[in-house]
This record gives sequence, structure tokens and C-alpha cells, in this order.
Amino acid sequence: MGGVVRTMPEYVDTIIVVDDRSADETSAAALEPGDPRVVLVRHDVNQGLGASLIDAHRRALELGGDIMVVMAGDGQMDPAYLPALLDPILHRGYDFAKGNRFFTTGSFEGMPWVRTFGNIVLTFMTKMATGYWDLFDPQNGYTAMTRRVSERIDWDSIARDYSFENDVLAALGLLRARVCDVDIPAVYGDEISDIKLSKTVPHLLRTLRRAFWRRFWLQYVVRSFSPVALFSLFGVLMLLWALAFGVWVVVQRIGGITPSTATVMIDVLPLQFGFMLVLAAFVLDIMNAPK
Repeated sequence: MGGVVRTMPEYVDTIIVVDDRSADETSAAALEPGDPRVVLVRHDVNQGLGASLIDAHRRALELGGDIMVVMAGDGQMDPAYLPALLDPILHRGYDFAKGNRFFTTGSFEGMPWVRTFGNIVLTFMTKMATGYWDLFDPQNGYTAMTRRVSERIDWDSIARDYSFENDVLAALGLLRARVCDVDIPAVYGDEISDIKLSKTVPHLLRTLRRAFWRRFWLQYVVRSFSPVALFSLFGVLMLLWALAFGVWVVVQRIGGITPSTATVMIDVLPLQFGFMLVLAAFVLDIMNAPK
């Protein structure tokens, strides 16, 4: 933590450090460099990553911050890339910018295939839940957010665990905020992650599921009854019918009854039309992504 404070650029006005009841002297390490810009936020009990970041954003708003940047205390987020992260906000009108460790194909070198596959699946699920189809690496916490959009987020409703980043993207999607990726490689040291996948993954999946249905309902039903809702509804119904009827046909065939051409078509046509309607809903959703 002390190293992060020492390397913070001079143009940073305030450095908010959240001590989440840590056992590694976070507060002392943050104060040791003697930087007058440091503002400490201490938790009486450990509340988790999301809760710490929520309190940091709230404190930044109280102090009048114009742009809030999140940087980890373990040194993985190099301050040298801070200008690149701020550029889309300062010069291109974006509301939120985040790092992306996977802009180049070489970024995956040395990464186990299970983790690579997990990143791809998680990214696709986050795209569906948030509507930001152009983004990748959703778990990247190196972010910058404008005061204008931070004030509009209901921080009480944001996930207080490791699904914080995904839930913030979901909230930004509902606000139609302009979001972009920035090519920023991570700096890995000797730190060991304390994330327990058995607990984190279920929480993350619940967060994404809730975010998807909330976005679908508000964006495509309540605010504007969109063709996306109709295509999705009828497409899913046709696919369910095709699945159920197809199982019945297979059972009949196993029982020695050969289905007629008409029977097969009753199953195949809903399958085709259902798939086309769902695909059309996907395409419309991608075209509707905030720009």
C-alpha cells in the first residue's frame, strides 16, 4: 500500500484508502509515506471488496471529486497507465473507462486454459447482463468514473462482494452511460489471491442473473415495449415447444412408431423460427448498446 501511495502522480488531488479491518497494517502503510493527500476510511468489521469500494466512491463524492479512479493497494494497477485511462473521459466524452488486460492475443499466454475459458464465459454473461457488448475483462478493477454518473448510481443496491465490478457495469447500463475499454496490462507480483471460487462464483452468477432480468424488464418492457421483448418471448416459447415435442417424437420412435413428415415439420419449423427470433433479439440488443 505504501508503494502505491508513493507512486501516485501529482495531479491526483486525493488518495482515499479503505482499511477493511485488515490484518496487514493497511492504515499504517498508507500513512507511512506522509502524503497529505491520503484520506483514511476505516471499517470496524471486515465487509468485503465491494463494500470498501462503495464507501470509497461515497467518500470521493463527499470530498467533491470530479473523476473517481479505483486502484488496488497491491500494486497491480500501474499509475503510469492512469493518463490512458483518463483520456476517454477527459477528451472523448465517456462516463466510465476500465482497464482490459486482454487486448492482445499474447495476453493469454501462460494462462491455464480453464481460466481462459472462464474469462470468456464470464465476459459473455456480463455482456448479456449489462448490454455492453463491446467490453471484455469485466473483472478488471482499474476504473475511472465521472462524478456525474457516480451521483446517479444507487450505491446501496450495488453488490458488496467480488461481483462489485459486474454490478456497477449493470447499473451503468441502466443509466445508458458511455463506457469503454482501455488497453492496460496487469502487473503481477508475489501476492496470492484469497478469492474462494466456491463462494464467489455462485454470488457472481446470482448478480448477473438479477442484472439481466432487471435490464430486460426495464429497458425492453417498462421504458419502451421493444421488439426485443416480443422476439425473445415468442422465440423462447417456440424453442420450448420444439424441445418438448421433439422429446415426444423420439419416445414415439423408440416405441416403434415412425413419425410422419408432417409430424417432423411440426417440430422442425418452430425450432427454426424460434432460433431466428432469439437471434434477432440478440442482434437488436447488440445494436442498442450504449455508444
